Amino acid sequence: MHRVFLSRRQLLRATSAPILFSAVGAHASDRPQAIGNASIEVSAGFQRIVTDAGAGGYQAFPDICRTRTGDLICVFYAGYTHISHPTPSLPQGGRICGIRSHDEGKTWSHPFVVADTPDDDRDPSIVCLPDGRLLVNFFRYGLNGECDTCIAQSRDNGNTWFEPAIVMPSFATSTPIRRLKSGRLLLIVYTVDGNGKRSFPAVCISDNGGRTWSTPHPIGERAGKTLDETDILERSDGTLLAVMREVMCGAVSKDRGETWGEVYNLGFPGHCPYLLMTRSGVLIMAHRLPGTSLHYSLDEGHTWMGPVAIDTTIGAYPSLVELKDGTVLCVYYEEGHNSAIRAKRITVSRT
Repeated sequence: MHRVFLSRRQLLRATSAPILFSAVGAHASDRPQAIGNASIEVSAGFQRIVTDAGAGGYQAFPDICRTRTGDLICVFYAGYTHISHPTPSLPQGGRICGIRSHDEGKTWSHPFVVADTPDDDRDPSIVCLPDGRLLVNFFRYGLNGECDTCIAQSRDNGNTWFEPAIVMPSFATSTPIRRLKSGRLLLIVYTVDGNGKRSFPAVCISDNGGRTWSTPHPIGERAGKTLDETDILERSDGTLLAVMREVMCGAVSKDRGETWGEVYNLGFPGHCPYLLMTRSGVLIMAHRLPGTSLHYSLDEGHTWMGPVAIDTTIGAYPSLVELKDGTVLCVYYEEGHNSAIRAKRITVSRT
């Protein structure tokens, strides 16, 4: 394990490792200093949990959750390259696959198919609802660039899956459905930039367990920025924090996602953020750039510290789940030919 101690103002040096832990290239030192009030340990090695799902050797965009029975399920995109339209050898194009772990991520099952429509199915995310249903949201990418957000559902712990349904035509999605304390579900979607129009994220709301969804409630539609991949956290005061891809931007909702305040810059780069509030009370946000990294917050995302390097690989699109022992499992992907899904363990604590 490589330990990193961070303060609110700076990323301090960690134990010796062949990884840079800051964007400015601070190298590891021999003896870490416990300055500040949080510590992060990133495991030195990584585990390749999927290397070939049988769709062409390219695995990407993973997302992970815990089922009601305690298993871990990781869903991911499987194709032959970054975009996998139908070919004679893969007539349905890219598909959504999954793997399962019964032992907290130590070992994983062979890949299984979650959804495989006639288009390129991509960017899956997964959530487990209190009744045990699993919802996997993803988007279909057509030959002409059209996108439709779909949901596939399982009612038997992911052993079988219903045919996916289009729930939001003309929108893409890249992050999991989030459940508020009230039970409200938020499906986060975004338009795709094209023809000189800027993209923007939006929130679709369900108050009946995902059976029906509202029309999209936009975030930053008039911000003058190209915004897309977005995740949402419910703060302890009931407000919602949205973090989204551009530089990295934020926005706040005071009415459970129906309207959103002005978009503001967080001040650091990142792609496809993923938020997790740990049991220790440290909020972590994993993202791409630089490499695969994370920032963390001790005040529910009002201020951020980092970056902490998870891996130098640029694929990323990380997802996080807290394990029974309190450590965090991060899954992400390698970019390039014969890409794989990787996993690393992270220890996060307050000091």
